[in-house]
Amino acid sequence: MPKSIVYSFGCRASQADGAAIEAGLAARGWGAARSVEDANLVVLNTCTVTSSADHDVQQAVRRIHRENPNARIVVTGCYAQRAPEDIAQMPGVSMVVGNSHKARLVELVCGEIPYHGQIHVGDIFAEQQFFTAPVEDALGDRTRPNLKIQDGCNNRCSFCVIPFVRGRSRSAPAEQVIEQVRKLGAKYREVVLSGVNLGRWGREHGFSPAPARLVDLLRRLLKETEVERLRLSSVEPMDFSDELLELMALSPRIAKHVHAPLQSGSDAVLRRMHRKYRPRHYRDRILRARSLMPDAAIGADVMVGFPGESDEEFEESRAFIESLPFTYLHVFTYSERPGTPAAEDARRVPMPVRKERNRILRELGARKNLEFRRRMVGRRLSAVTLENGPYGLTDNYLKVELAAPRAPNRIVDVLIGSVGEGVVREYSPFPVLAG
Repeated sequence: MPKSIVYSFGCRASQADGAAIEAGLAARGWGAARSVEDANLVVLNTCTVTSSADHDVQQAVRRIHRENPNARIVVTGCYAQRAPEDIAQMPGVSMVVGNSHKARLVELVCGEIPYHGQIHVGDIFAEQQFFTAPVEDALGDRTRPNLKIQDGCNNRCSFCVIPFVRGRSRSAPAEQVIEQVRKLGAKYREVVLSGVNLGRWGREHGFSPAPARLVDLLRRLLKETEVERLRLSSVEPMDFSDELLELMALSPRIAKHVHAPLQSGSDAVLRRMHRKYRPRHYRDRILRARSLMPDAAIGADVMVGFPGESDEEFEESRAFIESLPFTYLHVFTYSERPGTPAAEDARRVPMPVRKERNRILRELGARKNLEFRRRMVGRRLSAVTLENGPYGLTDNYLKVELAAPRAPNRIVDVLIGSVGEGVVREYSPFPVLAG
């Protein structure tokens, strides 16, 4: 039996694509390799949101080819869509499959004789329909399957290459989503709904039935499936309508977890980024979420070093972030992406300054997260038990160290007794003795 292994880089939508590729290969009779050395086929499902993401893929190709020169390396995903010729020239790469052809990757791998530099990339903007292989197992995340229900993005943020590698916004049909969640919910306690621009689910022209919104889909999933917990991945701030936030607050089956990309707390920087909101709009959504869900996880993506970001603008952003009830931050250093308007801006922030600003916001995020974890001590939280180690993930997105091992893939109530390094710990009446 041939063996394959899939490595996914980047966002949850990419992770979901990788899981779908794994499932498709398994259905064609491919076994799961335990390592690169054991694999006949290695699929790299890539990200290209930053230059470091590209570099990570390049390093991975070199390492895999060095460790197993006989393995076929197939590169797919966003980097493959953006720069297929560059990837095809790398030693060891037998096939490059862009996002335009990703839904047919398994067929390409199984049905064609590979040769070095074989490229399957088309016009991503020609894609009008949502394509993904069915996901029926958690695979890489053994207890929390990640289901992509939306792809593409119609926004044109000045720094972002994603619309050019993912195409226009496209949504999975409601009936397809309901059927997949129904199947996943029979096996797993928590299902994560993801997308490139998740809050735009159902909004594209011609989608049927119309009008459709994410909140409408959630209501149907709660009514028509038995899944115990749904979790939303990242949703653009202005798509967190009062109606959506109220449903999240009222339903015990929706995780109390709000992730709303911010990028910057400076009005001027947001304008240059071509973001569709201003700090006052963002603040309104976050404070509304906190008022409805006092113990919810509230996270954001923030960027430092955008072209022209002055010391004053950075301080404006830092102070804005400080003022809001975030429980964690994902901090990114701006990276020039070819073909984007921001990359043409000559007002580049020196890299040492970018790194220092990144450090400042990471420390701020770590402090806010510690404060949130400390606030949970003495509370009883609901958590799904994880596959690896005595851990769970709480409804409000905290990793909890369990006092005693439990079977994975269970929803349990845990009393939080203390705080550890990056975790909260379940209360135990038995003291931990020093070794």
